[in-house]
Amino acid sequence: MKQLIEAIVKPLVDYPETVRIETDENANRVVYKLFVHPEDRGKVIGKQGRVAKAVRTIVYSAASGYHKKKTYVDILD
Repeated sequence: MKQLIEAIVKPLVDYPETVRIETDENANRVVYKLFVHPEDRGKVIGKQGRVAKAVRTIVYSAASGYHKKKTYVDILD
């Protein structure tokens, strides 16, 4: 999942070297924490959150076949 998120996000940002993903996993959920450069946050979120929603949709659909836990993607800086 980390590689999928990186493959989607890195072409969108000006500082791809600062893209970092951490995983927080519990018994029933997985949270992928996406860290980007503060100047790139708007590009990853998009107008009215459209880019972020698209990234989450792709990750959620891919994760449904990958593991049976609830999956979340948080965008942080």
